[in-house]
Amino acid sequence: MPPNVIPAPDSSAPAEAVAPLMRGLNVLRRLTDADGSCSLSALERASGLARSTVDRITATLARMEYVRLDGRDVVLAPRLMELGNAYLAALRLPTLLDAHADALADELDESVSLAVADLDGIRFIHQATRRRAMSLSFRIGDLLPAERTAPGPLFATEWDEEDWARWHARRATDPEDRRFPAVPARSRPLDGSDRSVGDDFQERTVQARAQGWALDDQLIEPGLVALSLPVREEDGRIACVVSVVSHTSRHTADDLRRALLPRLRTAVAAMERELREAPPAVPTAPSGLAAWTGASKQELGREFVESLARGLTVITSFGEGRSELTLTEVAEATGLARATARRALITLEHLGYVTVRGRFFRLTPRVLGLGFPPLSRTTLSDIAIPHLTSLSDRVHESTSLAVLTGDDIQYTARVAPSRIMSVNITVGARLPAYATSLGRVMLADLPKPPLPEPAPLTRLTVTDPAELRDVLERVRRDGYALVDGELEEGLRSIAVPVRDHGGRVVAAVNVAMHSSRRTPEECVTDILPQLHATAARIEADLRVAGRFRKVPRT
Repeated sequence: MPPNVIPAPDSSAPAEAVAPLMRGLNVLRRLTDADGSCSLSALERASGLARSTVDRITATLARMEYVRLDGRDVVLAPRLMELGNAYLAALRLPTLLDAHADALADELDESVSLAVADLDGIRFIHQATRRRAMSLSFRIGDLLPAERTAPGPLFATEWDEEDWARWHARRATDPEDRRFPAVPARSRPLDGSDRSVGDDFQERTVQARAQGWALDDQLIEPGLVALSLPVREEDGRIACVVSVVSHTSRHTADDLRRALLPRLRTAVAAMERELREAPPAVPTAPSGLAAWTGASKQELGREFVESLARGLTVITSFGEGRSELTLTEVAEATGLARATARRALITLEHLGYVTVRGRFFRLTPRVLGLGFPPLSRTTLSDIAIPHLTSLSDRVHESTSLAVLTGDDIQYTARVAPSRIMSVNITVGARLPAYATSLGRVMLADLPKPPLPEPAPLTRLTVTDPAELRDVLERVRRDGYALVDGELEEGLRSIAVPVRDHGGRVVAAVNVAMHSSRRTPEECVTDILPQLHATAARIEADLRVAGRFRKVPRT
């Protein structure tokens, strides 16, 4: 079987492998390869599964909130990232090293990445990118062929004969790198020779061993250059590789090495010190979805593939302080029967998502290939829109998400019902924060909210600074804001905050309507509970999506 390829669901599987789990993982891989969205019919063709099987798998994944069913399309949902989060938490490197990588990117004004080895490829576990017209587009979880990267030769210094044989076999069966959708397909050089990118990989590995660093001089695509150094564990093994990535418009590969190698070495020394001095990880509680899967099976019957849900639950049993687990520990963490957990682990090992050494199981970087790359670019607006749509469908009013920008709010997501008279505000529009429900719940979270000279937008607008401070104090105490006719007469809106995992308000959601449709009291009794529930769902997705990355607000 070629490396870095998920086998067909029934090919050479162990007798105890769980076929529905294999098929479900196959579907998740196809959705990932399709950049997170695929029609049911296309998914049927790509997976090679019967349509009825695809329907049951996607229904199960939707029940787990790992995908959304949008008409005839299946779309990956942020909650799926808890699988990749389990690997990253167990690995612990992002938690310990992300801040160092981000500081280095800020200091050098270049993109910085952290990568780990995945057989004969590399996977990114962190990206600190620069906002430029030409900037790094790789995502957390993306898989690249080792020979076309700067980290690859460094990882290859630790390869044995079996690893090199795997690499040669993969290059022979996939000469154009079609199995690596994150990179452009490899082609023959323009001079017509038989040599292509990667033919000198063994030589570059020898150089990397001697030098302790490696360069990518436009191996992935023209213009992209990178300099890499290994970050080593206390025993000398490579834990990960840190890379500084630039463009030839800013640096040649040699310029990058001469200018930045000393600073990169300093950063790597700090990272290695962090690894040595970090206190032991405190185990976190696993998700414990086993009881939930049983209840879902009872409710949905044959449309819910319980063995798939249980197998995915096994992945989430790993995490911070739980980097390697015995079979007994997996069973206890998930609430599954020992025999059920064992069959799931056998299946995951066969597919390359788990390795076993002695009695202990560990997740592999391949878990990141289950939806993490497309979802790692998810914005707060992306997270909010499905929830705003659901809320708008229930209350039949306009719903919005906004962020605070200086003294204004900026609308970043919006859903309006189809009706003759509705609130007409477009995404990107900015309004004064002091006169809006969205703005007031965000201002109320600030210790010293900025209050410019308020202008009367209507005869009802609160413009007295002292009165406005009292209003914000009430909003802070009540947890919501209701604004009636202060932005525009006849417009009534109610809003609640959206908080990140640290409790800080990062946005707000509201429902807006004409004042003739609901009284202020009805807004509080009928709309407010649904608003709170919607905000809670957005916050739950935000916690998952933002655990190992910063979720852009827009």
